Amino acid sequence: MTHAIPQKLKKYLPENFHFDPSENTATFEVPIDTIVATIKEMYADEALSLKIITATDERNESGYFKIWYVFGAPKENIFLVPFICVKNADEFPSVSPFIHEAWNYERKIKTFFGLDPAGHPKKEAMILHENWPRGVFPLRNDFNWQTRPAIARERYDFQKVAGEGIYEISVGPIHAGIIEPGHFRFSVAGEEIVLLEPRLGYTHKGSVKLFGILPLEGKLRLSEKISGDSSFSHSLAFSQAIERLAGIDVPERARYLRTVYAELERLANHFGDIGAIMLDTGFNFGGAHGARLREMIMQINERTTGSRFLRGVNTIGGVTKDIAMGTKQRLIGELDAIIKDFSEVIAVAEQSSSLINRLKETGVTPYDEAKNHGVIGVAGKAVGINKDARIDYPYAAYDRLIPKIPLYQSGDVYARFHVRIEEAYASHRLITEALKKIPDGTAAAAIDKINLKKDATAVGIVEGWRGDIVYFITTGPRGEISGVDVRDPSFLNWTILGYAGQGNMVPDFPLINKSFNLSYTGNDL
Repeated sequence: MTHAIPQKLKKYLPENFHFDPSENTATFEVPIDTIVATIKEMYADEALSLKIITATDERNESGYFKIWYVFGAPKENIFLVPFICVKNADEFPSVSPFIHEAWNYERKIKTFFGLDPAGHPKKEAMILHENWPRGVFPLRNDFNWQTRPAIARERYDFQKVAGEGIYEISVGPIHAGIIEPGHFRFSVAGEEIVLLEPRLGYTHKGSVKLFGILPLEGKLRLSEKISGDSSFSHSLAFSQAIERLAGIDVPERARYLRTVYAELERLANHFGDIGAIMLDTGFNFGGAHGARLREMIMQINERTTGSRFLRGVNTIGGVTKDIAMGTKQRLIGELDAIIKDFSEVIAVAEQSSSLINRLKETGVTPYDEAKNHGVIGVAGKAVGINKDARIDYPYAAYDRLIPKIPLYQSGDVYARFHVRIEEAYASHRLITEALKKIPDGTAAAAIDKINLKKDATAVGIVEGWRGDIVYFITTGPRGEISGVDVRDPSFLNWTILGYAGQGNMVPDFPLINKSFNLSYTGNDL
């Protein structure tokens, strides 16, 4: 699918911009002394949405770093990408004083590239902990990925709240369950949370550096492991960006199959979360059935593709696993029975006043804070933020199979719970419709060799079950991949968790945390 740039967006583009419709990005250099004004204007435009800010080290080719600001134009499926060149200096102008959503993007650039966002309100390193030495920046090209830096002895200071009766509770990073490690520091008065500060980075594994080292097949496998419960969605976003750079047309059948698998992934995770939320209130009936329903979808995944987490299914140009006619009919029948089962569980749950009372007005996310932090996915829809990549940037078969987007206003656990319920019903409808309408043909394009465009950029975006996943890929002068960066929805949504916790009782935090169910590893790249 190709696009022309609408007139309303051309006001941002200088005469020398580069736009290839198949790559879906319009890139243009902005003078470094005007970048703040440019980004402020684009961010204020409701027709644009900030998707990622990232950097590339191009000193070997051109002698400077580039910082890229990726904006999406919803419904147009086009991305405007202004960039600046950082020459003869190690700093760039920060947009964070004006755009809160940019805070952690710029801190990440500071941490991994050593480029200082001048004017940033908070420049402390993120993800890399105090045992990582200062002055060592792992995403610079001259950092050898096989190097083990000397252990540092730095200090991390949590935020402090002063006042009579205020005390701190430290939770994690090792938890009683089998969840990933993350540290939560509570400042409380009695049992009321006054301040909650999450600290992440314990699952950092150098994924972005690995993208620059592995061959293409290895990069695809790595994308499946950025956040394990979103393996299919991450690999789909990566594949779509590569397909744009290689000019590969995905067969129609493959587009429908990708839609089916993406919605199966969404359905399994929503079933699991709906049950887990109920379990955290002590409503064991709902918890048990949520786990059971999730397992039924996981078994369908394994029977259909050989992988419970749908790994090895995406390939450049389509999918590796087709669905035969007999399997298709059986799958439709199974899903009809599962969704009927699910409806009966929810009907029982809705009659439990103790459950509903625990969910309502708990963990409220203020709309203004959610908007300022760029909150997306389930958490965004729960406060009325109407963003969904399946509609805003249609991919796979979503231009023909349009999902219904649930929106709530209360921003509490109850709203996040019900967004998941309605999305589960929508996924069932989408899978059924896709299976019934799937065209004949091949499941993947026939490709002899993948050749990527030179000095190009592409964006792959997919609505994962937590929210939209973004891959930004650049190529160099020989068509080699020169940069890959990933933005999992958790990177944005972790920043709002502290606001959702304030004013609640400490025992409510596990329930609030579960209602977001964010990925630690998806954040700790």
